[in-house]
Amino acid sequence: MTSEAQEFRQIALRAREAAYLLRRLTRKDKDEALLRMADALVANTAQITSANAGDVERARESGTSDAIVDRLTLTADRIAGIADALRAVIGLPDPVGEVIRGYTLPNGLQVRQVRVPLGVVGMIYEARPNVTVDAAGLCLKSGNAALLRGSSSARESNAALVKVMRDALEQAGVTADAIQLVPGESHESVNHLMKARGLVDVLIPRGGESLIRNVVDNSTVPVIETGVGNCHVYIDKDADVEMAVRILLNSKSQRVSVCNAAETVLVHRDIADAFLPRALDALAAAGVTVHADERFVLKATGSPASVVPVTDEDWGAEYYSLDIAAGIVDTIDDAITHIRRWSSGHTEAIVSDSQSAIAEFTAAIDSAAIMVNASTRFTDGGEFGFGAEIGISTQKLHARGPMALPELTTTTYVVTGEGHVRG
Repeated sequence: MTSEAQEFRQIALRAREAAYLLRRLTRKDKDEALLRMADALVANTAQITSANAGDVERARESGTSDAIVDRLTLTADRIAGIADALRAVIGLPDPVGEVIRGYTLPNGLQVRQVRVPLGVVGMIYEARPNVTVDAAGLCLKSGNAALLRGSSSARESNAALVKVMRDALEQAGVTADAIQLVPGESHESVNHLMKARGLVDVLIPRGGESLIRNVVDNSTVPVIETGVGNCHVYIDKDADVEMAVRILLNSKSQRVSVCNAAETVLVHRDIADAFLPRALDALAAAGVTVHADERFVLKATGSPASVVPVTDEDWGAEYYSLDIAAGIVDTIDDAITHIRRWSSGHTEAIVSDSQSAIAEFTAAIDSAAIMVNASTRFTDGGEFGFGAEIGISTQKLHARGPMALPELTTTTYVVTGEGHVRG
């Protein structure tokens, strides 16, 4: 066993011991620790932003895209927002101990299914240091120990954040090993985490398609699959044009470096003449390049927007940039067929005043979230009222959609008798 593997094993063993201690904490204990963590992040803003500046500088020097640099960057305002997300978690109900169902059998045995922590939760994620705090806070509140493997591009930021949070845990009388960084920057350190079955209870990858696919295909630890966001906005023939333009613009351009940003807009042919001129003006003003099908290109003639022919690669893209694929469809069924072909199963939106169209769309689309007359940007744990999220799952088992506290628990059956024996 290599020294790196030995070091990982020792950290994982400490995480297992921490998980045992955490499952016995009261809500008051956990909330006090979360408050200390939030306050400490704000108090150490200068230290954190200084560490982050080194990561950002290296990313820019290596030619990293603006969207990824944006994800990586921590400012005082962003740190305050991350701390506020922790405080929001404090206000949420503690899922541990919640009785999912309870009943008494004919023989008098009382059966309760109760939420309990998963144990040790591993996270593998890319250049988003806010995930370090979100994951740590949600794991703590749900009674889990967190093993965090961020990308090397955020190593200084993550190290600074984890040190601040570990110090805060110690001040709160909680084991600091509840939050640990996985050592090493090589691919082998990722493999150690993926192969730690028996030490790590569940693994959550959060990042691009290649990262997620690698974890899903190669991990021996059970995986909760988070997904990339090839999100669609369908403008129905009965849509309110002003509303549709507003929703499309927000979905695409409010923040492009996130998985809930829209990457494709589909427009019903009967509303195209009314909708497209205003939509193209708005997209042009926002600097969005439109990758359009032939009918859309013809309708865009004379528009100030940058319009280029669409390719199959565009239909399947998660751009992380001011680009959007666009097409005109003859029917709502055509829109649904297109989405079924290209969607990543994250979020789709319909804009329509027709209840029958809305009903058809929501019944036919099989994605983690469906927005009706609302921006795709609302698929988010914070926006759903969950506090910070640990990821957005596009799979169907255990968790789907934004994952927060309940999704970080499993259940135990507690069966109470009075000397019952089975005959």
